[in-house]
Amino acid sequence: MISRSIFVSIKLVILSIVIAFFTGCAGNNIKQDVVHNTDSIEPANRLFFDVNESLDKNIFKPAAEAYVSVTPKPIRTTVTNFFNNITYLNVVLNSFLQGKWKQGIHDSLRFFYNSTIGIGGLFDVSTALEISAHDEDFGQTLAVWGVDQGSYLYLPFFGPNTVRNTTNFVPSTLLNPLFYASGIVLLPVTALNAVNTRANLLEASNIRDEAALDPYVFTREAYLQQREHLIFDGNPPVSKYDDFVLETEQESSLIIE
Repeated sequence: MISRSIFVSIKLVILSIVIAFFTGCAGNNIKQDVVHNTDSIEPANRLFFDVNESLDKNIFKPAAEAYVSVTPKPIRTTVTNFFNNITYLNVVLNSFLQGKWKQGIHDSLRFFYNSTIGIGGLFDVSTALEISAHDEDFGQTLAVWGVDQGSYLYLPFFGPNTVRNTTNFVPSTLLNPLFYASGIVLLPVTALNAVNTRANLLEASNIRDEAALDPYVFTREAYLQQREHLIFDGNPPVSKYDDFVLETEQESSLIIE
């Protein structure tokens, strides 16, 4: 069963690369999203946001704080390296799908070196070899292909997203080796990943809570801004976020006063 699943995944990867070959110039058709006024189901999104915030306050954040208090930073870094590497095949695939051939080759080498010399990704040897990491996913690929962003979504447990970006769940899951592990292994490893990820976000969430009068709006706008930044590889068109930055600065000044 496992070997068959892996075979299916390999076929999906090959098919996706073939599609990328015939759409190699799609990078010129990046969809510019209208970021504001995309929250067409805001009442439902706010409901899920409140549920997640309650779960985070009572379960996930205390667990992350406890994890940080008992786990030395070098070990947490090693854990982060491992999970970053094990999910990096999705980055490799989407680099090729976006027609970034040179980057895709570098990403492939990064995964290979970290998986071998880095002992399964526990150590990030690629950065020392000046093979930098990238952040690509299928949502970005669809944006490059000209697919509209769709409505903003706040998903239970998963947090901020958009209709377009939810498609990333499929390739990211199929390309994650842990997906094919048994439940005995998968459950504790998944729990460790969740706690470690939340621990890495403690500082950012604290800043948000201190700076934002409306955490929901702050989270939404920050997420959409980050997505725009990733889609355009750090060089988006004329910024659409001046109003958001100004509003955030005004809110921060009000809090300080």
